[in-house]
Amino acid sequence: MSAEAARAPLTTADTRIHITHRTARWDERPATVADALDFWSFAAGAANVVMQLAWPGVGHGVVESKVDSGNLTKHPWKRARTTFSYLAVAILGDPGDRAAYRDAVDSVHRHVRSEPGSPIPYSAFDRDLQMWVAACLFVGLEDTYQLLRGTLSDELAEHFYHSAFTLGTTLQVSEDQWPSTRADFDRYWNEACQRVEIDDVVRNYLHDLLDLRMISVLLRPMFGPLLRFLTVGFLAPVFRDALRVEWTPGQQRRFEYLFLLVAFVNRFLPKFVRQGGSQLLLADLRRRIRRRRNLI
Repeated sequence: MSAEAARAPLTTADTRIHITHRTARWDERPATVADALDFWSFAAGAANVVMQLAWPGVGHGVVESKVDSGNLTKHPWKRARTTFSYLAVAILGDPGDRAAYRDAVDSVHRHVRSEPGSPIPYSAFDRDLQMWVAACLFVGLEDTYQLLRGTLSDELAEHFYHSAFTLGTTLQVSEDQWPSTRADFDRYWNEACQRVEIDDVVRNYLHDLLDLRMISVLLRPMFGPLLRFLTVGFLAPVFRDALRVEWTPGQQRRFEYLFLLVAFVNRFLPKFVRQGGSQLLLADLRRRIRRRRNLI
């Protein structure tokens, strides 16, 4: 019997972060995933990498990739730019922006596939793997949105969810592949998390990421502990267990109080400050398209 088959069914208690102390809602106007692009949402970026790579096909696809230009450990700043640019174009871009970015990603993905000696078969064009990656992005954005703006009601959560389909359809995920309702997505997510499994190869890669092994040794003591704290805080129990990291009640309280403070400050920042980074990335992408430069 496989490890996936032997695992007891997972619930949202296993697959989603749970926050006891959360900021109150700003208002009850319908929210979209575009409202989640506050710059503090990038604090969950490394946690989202962990989540995506927790599926073996994605994890080994990234670790074994021969495409050095997108290698996180060799070109961390470029990889961060291309990842956040993807979010900007998928959420804020127009159909032309998305088509151009899809073509650029496809040109790279053609080279990301398992070789005969790989322990895990994978292809970057596997729509199930792409759906998983897109689902991870949605979960990360929903988590950070609710930390910064307050809990969504069922009705608002449904509206927020339906605005997020372009996270997948900007690649090869078809709209009918997305679960049709927010409740259907929860069922998909809990079932998909049954496939979470991080082996030693991928785990070592991810711990190198959290330890910032790809940047100057002089900068690691300054940023490393904060990155690890934020990353583990944004991971649900199923991912913490797979990564083999600990998270104490005291750390959980500090995480929640930090975001209560951040949410309070964020409330008074104008939109162009909160979302300026995403708008700049989209503007850079459009400039690259006009000048026929590489997008990723």
